[in-house]
Amino acid sequence: MNSLADALIAVARRDMFSALRHRADVLTTLIFFVIVASLFPLGVGSDTALLRQIGPGVVWVAALLASMLALTRLFAGDYSDGTLEQLALSPHSLTLAVLAKIFSHWLASGFPLVVIAPLLGLQYDLNADAQLVLLGSLLLGTPVLSLIGAVGAALTLGVRGGGALLSLLVLPLYVPVLIFGAGAVEASAAGLGAGAHLSLLGALLLIALVFAPWATAVSVRIAVE
Repeated sequence: MNSLADALIAVARRDMFSALRHRADVLTTLIFFVIVASLFPLGVGSDTALLRQIGPGVVWVAALLASMLALTRLFAGDYSDGTLEQLALSPHSLTLAVLAKIFSHWLASGFPLVVIAPLLGLQYDLNADAQLVLLGSLLLGTPVLSLIGAVGAALTLGVRGGGALLSLLVLPLYVPVLIFGAGAVEASAAGLGAGAHLSLLGALLLIALVFAPWATAVSVRIAVE
């Protein structure tokens, strides 16, 4: 058990150090998120009622697109240098190793989006309760985006034009996360309870945690064989 835990920690640390060495990629995702979310107030004007109405959806769409931008590098480097093949040949569980990689990917590319999102919410005149719900919905939803995206990234490994195919694969699966995430903030901003939407996001996270790492591991094995 200790050797398995050590192996998973080593995989996660390696990916985190790799992300720190390639800070430009992480910053690109974050800057893209900020720019997309900030363009809409400039385009639609200063009508606060309209901004409050469109704000949750805009921030969530920006987070979704930024998450997709980071997916292409989730396995590509390890696939090209043979690391994925070594993980597949390892006596340890490939499913858990993949889960460790997804967690590291989310920490590097998804968690910064969660942290900065409330600041972007100020542009849309969201109140304090809506800001907290926005933070909570992204904290539940962005890991789901990473888990689902990992399946698509593994399925498109080594495929020419994989980036476009990846978008086609994962975008339809992202729709429920987008609907419940933005819906939770909209319900809170309207004075309604956001508990139902957050519960559904939590259920999606649990389902993704159960099935996505296994499906990703199967896809990785197919890609390296």
